[in-house]
Parts: sequence; C-alpha cells; structure tokens
Amino acid sequence: MKQIFISGRGGPDKLVLREAADPQPQGKEVRIRVKASGINFADIMAREGLYPDAPKLPCVVGYEVSGIVDAIGADADPSWLGKAAFCLTRFNGYSDVVVVPENQVFLKPEALSHEQAAAIPVNYLTAWQLLVVVGSLSADETVLIHNAGGGVGLAAIDIARHIGATIYGTASSGKHAFLKERGLHEAIDYTRGDWAQDVMRLTNNLGVELITDPLGGTNWKKSYKTLRHTGRLGMFGLSKATESGLPGPLRLLGPVLGMPLFNPVSLMNDNRSVFGVNMGHLWHEPMKIRRWMDVLLQGVADGWVRPHVDKVFTFAQAGEAHAHVQGRKNIGKVILTP
Repeated sequence: MKQIFISGRGGPDKLVLREAADPQPQGKEVRIRVKASGINFADIMAREGLYPDAPKLPCVVGYEVSGIVDAIGADADPSWLGKAAFCLTRFNGYSDVVVVPENQVFLKPEALSHEQAAAIPVNYLTAWQLLVVVGSLSADETVLIHNAGGGVGLAAIDIARHIGATIYGTASSGKHAFLKERGLHEAIDYTRGDWAQDVMRLTNNLGVELITDPLGGTNWKKSYKTLRHTGRLGMFGLSKATESGLPGPLRLLGPVLGMPLFNPVSLMNDNRSVFGVNMGHLWHEPMKIRRWMDVLLQGVADGWVRPHVDKVFTFAQAGEAHAHVQGRKNIGKVILTP
C-alpha cells in the first residue's frame, strides 16, 4: 500500500510518500481500499508538532476515508464485502488501504462521490456536536460561525440552516458570495476592523446565542464577550497556533497565554456557558457517533446535508494540499486521492 508519512516536524515538504505491506483485518475489523481521504487542520498541527494526540513521528495521520471494502476479519459481518463505505480512522487515513473496527464504518450513500463521503465524518459530526448535541441551537436563535468557509464551517451552515437559525459567519471577503449562497445571512470580514463590533451591530448590542470557535487564544475571550445572556461558546481547535513565527511547540505559547480563565461565579452571573468539542476523544462512544451519523445520513437523503469539496489533490501532491489548507485558500473540504 501507499502511505503519506510525516517524516519530521516542519513544513509541507515533510510529507513523504512511502510503500508498506497491506494490513490484514482481524476480528471485527474491515479493510477498505481507499478512494478518497479527508484533510483536517489537526493534520497540519500534527505536522508542525503542535497536536498532542498525534502518534510519535514519523507517522501517518488522517481521520476519515471513503472507499470499497475488500476484506473482513473473522468476526465481522460478511455483507460488508464489496460495499462502498466511508469511515472514521484513528490516524492512518493518509493511506490507500486502511483497516478499522466495523463499528466505525458507514455505508456510502449512492448520491455521494467518494470525495464527498470523505468530507462528512469529521466535519459534520463536529458541527453536529457543536450546534445540536451541546450547543442546543434553536430556530429563534443566532449563531456566529468562525472560519465559516472551512469544512466544519460549511457543515455548521448546513445544520443551522436546517434548524432555521439566523447565521452569521467570519471569513475573508473573497468567500462571502459563496457563503451567502450556502445559507449565511451575514458575512463578516475578520481581516478588516473588529468583527465583534460588527456582531454587536447586527444584534442590536445583544450578542449571539451560540458561537463556534476553532481559533483559540484571545479570540475565545472576544467570542465570550460577544455572547448574549444565555449564550454558549463552543471551542474546538487552536488554529491560531500555526500563525506564530516561533519554532516548534513554542508556537503554542502565545495562544495558551491568551486563553481566557473561566470562573464559575462569573459564568453564573453572566448566564453564559462554555464547552469544548474534540472528536478525537470520542473513540469510546461508537454508538453515540452512529446515532449522530444516522441523522446526518438522513440529511443527505433529504438534501440538507451538502458536503462541498473545494479541491482534490493526489497523494503525490499532499504537500500542496496542506499548503492550500494552511493558507486558508479553501472553501470547504480538501481531499487526497491515491
């Protein structure tokens, strides 16, 4: 099989294509011949040595793939053989063959390409947890989606649109027209002026009920202050760390020092809530994940889940793909294909 290794901490040039023996499924595992692998910002942080959950370097990252089941373990359901499927992977997704537990595999809807299917697991499950499971967004509320043009951002727009909420989002101006076509009610250019002032203007100085924030550092402080009373702040990333000019793990220093310290008494007095989401720490909850995915797959059938693939790169172009995402050039999902 072919795998994209992170050979060492550093830039996109640290992604190296290597050959390895095909893995063999055991027990209740299935093997998938991969047609498409999803890229997530966590992969970029792992490459830069900023992601604590990543395997020791050199390693193969990747949380999601889509392809064809070509082998099963002795205890797996034989009906999987030959089926088009997509799945969550605990790393090793940057491979053209993966072996995963059966309970992490889902049938690919016929209406979706493999590239579109690989855009669902991490982005839509994260957005569902942020907006519905913990965020409790309702139709009479407003939501602010930071990095609205990213994969999770577009998924959150789909979900918020389905709920019927009023949707605001931050993104560079070149993405605004597309995002409004997807369902964003108001697009805010975070590169010009103070986005928080724009939010307060749009809400008559009340603030918004829910904010999804993958940026971290001082941005979490500003997001919290922009919440309406009874508002919720959902934090799910620390992408600001990749913008620092410091070497290696020192890049985390600024964002960590800038993080807010939430006090239970002030939370009570403000009638506000804060919560965190990390899909990479839910491997012990496969049945819960499956229940969420069942709703999302029904959303595919009903037409409100619309995975958008920004660009497809070959495995040999993995470095270019990472640079594309890290430069925030994408609108939606970036995919690797063998």
